[in-house]
This record gives sequence, structure tokens and C-alpha cells, in this order.
Amino acid sequence: MTPFHSTAALLLLALALPVQAAEPYVPWPSKEKLREIQLAAYSCSRENDAADCSRARSLADPLMDHPRLPVVCKNVLWAVIERSTTADSNDYKRRDSIDNEARRLTISCAEPVKKTPKPNQPQGGPNPGGGGNGFGFGAS
Repeated sequence: MTPFHSTAALLLLALALPVQAAEPYVPWPSKEKLREIQLAAYSCSRENDAADCSRARSLADPLMDHPRLPVVCKNVLWAVIERSTTADSNDYKRRDSIDNEARRLTISCAEPVKKTPKPNQPQGGPNPGGGGNGFGFGAS
């Protein structure tokens, strides 16, 4: 057998094998978990306490490695982690920067809702019986 044939045979064999290294299913973070992070960030913002800020960061940090969360969500999580720190002065700019990101958390990280088509609804195309040109406008 020539080296080319043996290589081709190995490649075909590798393609025929089932994928063993597939990532295990990781569930989406629950609404309660996201709300817990949000409340911890609000508490950090309001109290300017090291324990509250540390809790917000420690709750948000594991989700940075979550394989199913979108980049938008991870950007918000990163901002919560970065901004949830104590400061000498708990002015409104500090509080607003934390609160704004915490507010975005439950929206940006919510599990997407799959749209299901309604029964007895046409899926597109021209209106059967309505005449017209298929674009929703009557013939001119």
C-alpha cells in the first residue's frame, strides 16, 4: 500500500468514527441565577461594601466561561466584574455605572425564546386567493 492510500484510508476511518470529544450539554443560567448576580451588583453599588462587591464578582465570574452565552452577555458580565469594586467616594457616577450594567444583565443574558410557527398560518409566499403580486400589494 502506498503512503497516499494508507493516509486516505486513515482519514476515511476517522470520518466514520463517532465524535467522542463532543462537549457535554451545559444548561442556560436560570433567571434566578441572573437575578442573584443583578441584586449583588445593586448591593455593591448601593452599599460600597467590599463583601457585596466581591460577591457580585464571584457570582458573575463563572459565567464568563459558559459555552452557550453570547458575547453580548459576556460583555455585560465583564463590565459587572470590572465595575463592582469599592471606591473612596460612592458618587452617583460609580453607582450608575454598576446599576446600568446590572440592569442589562437579565436582558442580555436571558435564554433566547424559540419562535414556533402558528398552526394554520401560511409560512410566506403570495397570498393565495388575495390576488396581487405576492408582495402584499394589489396589482396596479
